[in-house]
Amino acid sequence: MKRFGTLLLAAVMGSAMTVAINGWLPKENESPRIERVSGIPASQVGFTINDKGEAVPLDFTGTAEKVTPAVVHIRAKSEGSTTAQQSDDPFQFFFGPNQRQQGPSMSSGSGVIISKDGYIVTNNHVVENADELEVTLSNNHHYRAEVIGTDPDTDIALVRIDKKDLPALAFVNSDNTKVGEWVLAVGNPFNLNSTVTAGIISAKGRNIGIIGSRVDPRDQEGRTAIESFIQTDAAINPGNSGGALVNLNGDLIGINTAIASNTGSYAGYGFAVPANIVSKIVEDLMSYGTVQRGWLGVKVASVEQEAIRKYDLNVEDGAVVSGFAESNSAAKDAGIKEGDVIVKLDNHIITSSSQLIEYVGTKRPGDKISVTIDRKGSQVIVPVTLRNREGKEGVVKREEKSAVASLGLNLEDIDAKELKALELKNGVRVKDLENGKVSKYTDMHEGFIITQIDGKPVTSAKQANDLLAKKGAGETIMFSGVYENFAREYIYALRM
Repeated sequence: MKRFGTLLLAAVMGSAMTVAINGWLPKENESPRIERVSGIPASQVGFTINDKGEAVPLDFTGTAEKVTPAVVHIRAKSEGSTTAQQSDDPFQFFFGPNQRQQGPSMSSGSGVIISKDGYIVTNNHVVENADELEVTLSNNHHYRAEVIGTDPDTDIALVRIDKKDLPALAFVNSDNTKVGEWVLAVGNPFNLNSTVTAGIISAKGRNIGIIGSRVDPRDQEGRTAIESFIQTDAAINPGNSGGALVNLNGDLIGINTAIASNTGSYAGYGFAVPANIVSKIVEDLMSYGTVQRGWLGVKVASVEQEAIRKYDLNVEDGAVVSGFAESNSAAKDAGIKEGDVIVKLDNHIITSSSQLIEYVGTKRPGDKISVTIDRKGSQVIVPVTLRNREGKEGVVKREEKSAVASLGLNLEDIDAKELKALELKNGVRVKDLENGKVSKYTDMHEGFIITQIDGKPVTSAKQANDLLAKKGAGETIMFSGVYENFAREYIYALRM
């Protein structure tokens, strides 16, 4: 009996230990226990340092709520055209030449409202060559927009809608932004309205050659790109162009413009035009209708090993002067020489050529700046008065382009003897085609003889230009005529 009691006690203790061990060791295939406790919201698990040096919860929600209403969706429409096509179709003799319909093309991007009365900044490539712009606000209200002005050299454009009391974002000094600072990118990627992404500033002063220097063969003065991008790892995709890059206060520090990608979609890096450049461009377009750009008249490069060896430099940072404009160089006339290294403009330290380009890009003709140069180890301060592209110190006036000029159509008279040889009673010849609506929307070639405009016979270049000058925006123009050595009639139609 005693032995039974001992065995019973051992069994009870063994069972108790088994229960205890089973309760402590996890069982195979048993679901883990999940506990839920009240605590800090997930949006605030990170911290950042405020202006007072205090650690505060990192929260993007307030910034997103402030910025999203001021970022718009822009749809750009380019009208199609009806272009004459030669054909061997026997019915063409009775019904005129076959016509190819070129349907309208659509593109989209983003924009940022910068004033309560409807001014919106975006990228030039979003609105370039558009015949119609539609702006959609965050509340899904739609408005027609007009282009106030563009600047291809910075890829910035200013448009406006007829609407008051709009939410707007303020520019801040983008020079004060820092690498590693949190930013939000707000835009409409892939037509997904009001998309917000977060990241940090990865670098500043980036020159990636995305805008490039462009010289139109008809514009001998050409254009010079200004690139000094803010680089960010906030996700930016097609459709974000023209959208906002903001700090955590919801202030505008840049306009998202480009991405670095081999596929056309986000691959880790995006680039924004700094607010200091954007605000200056916008002010110029509002005040003058065209950009007032100051020029030093120098060719510069960042200080690198090749430049150090070539010019025997004593500095490792700055922008070395490698040449001058062919004429009217403000810097050269002020005494700056090739091989000088620009290390400071006014009170701004210059460590690269892109920084120099960015700072000068915020100035206008006639502005005076102090240029600090390093010349063979000695620093010299040279005062320079900036000039415009023509080498003068005054502002540049906007060239008003008439409706006729916008067509890019240069006409010349045809004498009666030549008309008779062509078996024509009347007509004017297309002497040449400039960049304009005719070359953009039709297949018309130089040498085309216009016999009628909208069914009215034309007898001189003056009469043809007078007819075209009476056409209003949006009205259709129909050119009828022939090519020398081609008997068939051709018809070209487009909208003004």
